[in-house]
Amino acid sequence: MYVILDIETTGGKYNEEGITEIAIYKFDGHEIVDQLITLINPEREIQPFVVQLTGINSNMLRNAPKFYEIAKQIVEITEGCIVVAHNAVFDYRILRTEFRRLGFDFTRETLCTVELTKKLIPDLPSYSLGKLCKTLCIPVSNRHRAEGDALATVKLFKMLIDKDTEKNIIKSAIKSGIEKELSAKYQSIIDDLPSKNGVFYLHKKNGEILYLNKGKNIKKSVNTIFLKTSKKSKTLQKLIHSVSYELTGNELISTIKFHNELGINKPPFNLYFPKKTASIDFSNNNMIIVDKGRSVGEKSIILIENDTLLGFCFVDLEYQINNLEILKSLITPLINNNQNRNIIRKYLQKNTVEKIIRF
Repeated sequence: MYVILDIETTGGKYNEEGITEIAIYKFDGHEIVDQLITLINPEREIQPFVVQLTGINSNMLRNAPKFYEIAKQIVEITEGCIVVAHNAVFDYRILRTEFRRLGFDFTRETLCTVELTKKLIPDLPSYSLGKLCKTLCIPVSNRHRAEGDALATVKLFKMLIDKDTEKNIIKSAIKSGIEKELSAKYQSIIDDLPSKNGVFYLHKKNGEILYLNKGKNIKKSVNTIFLKTSKKSKTLQKLIHSVSYELTGNELISTIKFHNELGINKPPFNLYFPKKTASIDFSNNNMIIVDKGRSVGEKSIILIENDTLLGFCFVDLEYQINNLEILKSLITPLINNNQNRNIIRKYLQKNTVEKIIRF
């Protein structure tokens, strides 16, 4: 579980700043499940350049709660979560400073979306939040206010999770926070899983992926694994600590992700025998395959250019589909090998997608 936050401050000398506004979105890796958004009376002067940048002035904060009045809410909403922020070093330092003034040692695991974006989408001209949103076509409103910037960071982080094929973010999440032994472990795990199409991962306590698979109904597929009675299945069941998943919206993306991540992660309980296939030709050298996504209004995209499979992504704007350069910046790369090309060609031969754009 993550808490994605943004903080606006008074400005001023290092470690003497006060918080003027905070927005926290509790995010389970798929959707926002809770939030805390409030102005805060910092009980100190706001620097003029900050007023000009954010529009927050002392008059607006006169009747706002002081930090100590909302401190308990912050502790509760962040408990057991990883703190995610754009330039997390700054936001985390400010938060710890405010708690230290109250005599409380606020400690959480953190992830920085600046660092993650540099790793997963390298060579961009700028990694500031505003310019990233413009480059990646992430909708953002109320810029330089905590709520708007935090919500933009949620959208960016969701995109980064999609691109994290080696599951480094997921592994970090599993290793974080206070781990508790579950009572009725299997049922508790099953209850939290969706009955939707996607890829799922069975993890050890340290985050290692033991087994991965795909399913049209993730809940049903995992439940089947828990019911198996073979010696190998029982060994796997004893080692499982948690299950994570990624929704794909359709069988084609599930199949591609499953086979590619099987090759990358090589989990010990999966049988992995890559098949050799003959060279595969597409019906058209330049195609955008558009199909349903993970939620209403979202579309999945597979991009093929100059007879080369570039990758896939999820978008929710028609403008993104029609702009090739934007699509290239959003895609999760796929190896242009015969396995992936064969999966796509066979799927298109047997199934109907929403549309294919040839260019």
